[in-house]
Amino acid sequence: MVYVHSDPTVQAGVLDFVLRERRRAANLLDWQNALKNHGYAVQHTDKGDYVTTLPHGVEICRLPDGAAI
Repeated sequence: MVYVHSDPTVQAGVLDFVLRERRRAANLLDWQNALKNHGYAVQHTDKGDYVTTLPHGVEICRLPDGAAI
């Protein structure tokens, strides 16, 4: 089992970065590649879309609805 501490300041910073990269990307693939280059990914779950770390897949924060489209 891995202990993961959730820091609201870090979550807000990561979410801001991810959404900024989404606005800059020409398409979904460009966005996913930009996130991968920074060590992040978007994981689609039953609970919604989450920003996760690479390579371990630790959930950082939930994306707003429609952000991963």
